[in-house]
Amino acid sequence: MKNEISTAEMMERESISKVLLKLSVPAIIAMLINAIYNIVDTMFVGMLNNTSAIAAVSIVYPLFMFIGAIGVMFGAGGASYLSRLLGEKKKEEADKTLTSTIIIGCIFSLIFTVISIIFLDKFLLMYGATETIMPYAREYGYTIVLGSVFTIGTGIMSNTIRAEGNSKYSMIATCIGGVINIILDPIFMFKFGMGIKGAAVATVISQIVSFIFLLRYYYSKKSYVRLAIKFFKPTFNMFFEILKIGIPIFVTQVLASFALGFMNLGAKPYGDSAVAAMGIVFRVMSIGFYIVFGIGQGFQPVAGYNYGAKNFTRLKEAVKLSIKWSIISGIVISILFIVFAEGCMLIFTRDREVINIGIKAFRAASLLFPLFGYVNTYAVLYQALGKALGAFILSISRQGIFYIPLMYILPKFMGLEGVIFCQTAADGLAFIETFIMATWLNKSLKKEMTEEDNLELTKEVSSF
Repeated sequence: MKNEISTAEMMERESISKVLLKLSVPAIIAMLINAIYNIVDTMFVGMLNNTSAIAAVSIVYPLFMFIGAIGVMFGAGGASYLSRLLGEKKKEEADKTLTSTIIIGCIFSLIFTVISIIFLDKFLLMYGATETIMPYAREYGYTIVLGSVFTIGTGIMSNTIRAEGNSKYSMIATCIGGVINIILDPIFMFKFGMGIKGAAVATVISQIVSFIFLLRYYYSKKSYVRLAIKFFKPTFNMFFEILKIGIPIFVTQVLASFALGFMNLGAKPYGDSAVAAMGIVFRVMSIGFYIVFGIGQGFQPVAGYNYGAKNFTRLKEAVKLSIKWSIISGIVISILFIVFAEGCMLIFTRDREVINIGIKAFRAASLLFPLFGYVNTYAVLYQALGKALGAFILSISRQGIFYIPLMYILPKFMGLEGVIFCQTAADGLAFIETFIMATWLNKSLKKEMTEEDNLELTKEVSSF
């Protein structure tokens, strides 16, 4: 009961800047740790002094993103619905939603694991593996796939715990997993002589630890929403609400996975050096994306709760702050990557060809990166409000509607330059589309707010 009161007070009474900070900072830290240990994986693989091994990590990463997409589909979809249920004070429905989301998500992950093991080589070829890259990619990818149930379970619970307003616990779980991964990487890779497979084993162990820590949250009575088998009562309406938000997010993540695969395929004709360079840039740039995503994750429960509670004034303030913080963060990140592009590349490799391609790719990707904050805020807002079509359109725009076709077209005319500048072009087009959809949504919310005010006025008049 105490947790319910504190969550309600925070969402309804504390200043929006304070609430957003309280929820965003842990999410940002958790995602940065996640980005850092992915980068550290690549850094340790770079110590093998093998460009094909570095490229193999880039080839497997889209598959890892696909695994994460399943967790996010159930996790973010469930979190959006949970936030609205908590705002509407529907505790019993929230308990059923939490339990059903986690159990169904884990069952789905087991099915995916079996399919991925059977078709692993086909996935790797689809994502751009060459003959020299394939042996390393197969070794790394097989281990990653075996641990996918824990990766997916962690993704689900991180989101559902955050939906209660407890971003700090999710952050701690991710941090613990990240630190363990960083510690175990050199032990398995070099001390035990496992090479690139050791990096994958360290990643899986870290995911298992995070999974156990998150599960502990629900069985140590810290949670207001309860997880128990007796609440496993999935209904059509429940999964419609979860999946109408979760599927667009899943599609976004899958398209990001495919986009990375297309990037690898686009770079493939220019050799393993190009594949390795683009993969390094993608991983390091993820630091910037995760900061913006973290702000969005902090914003999502605030938006969902206040929309459910019909508190439009606080919702409007949260939108403005999220956009402001995201764009400012994007500007700072872009400047840093433009200035320190070469230094970033030198962390991973001494291969001059890889470094030169990477410098150019860093600077190109940074040009319009600040606009991503605006795009992400409205994508999250559509999700939080349960507006499935808008969420779906914005979710697939950047990496789907624009990036994939551009990656097919631009290299034909610009060669490797087309691969390098593809994301910049996609970011510009995604911003234009988001601006149009944001204008429509703002008008819709203004109309809804006016109708709510009129309803309240009618109630007050009727009470006399």
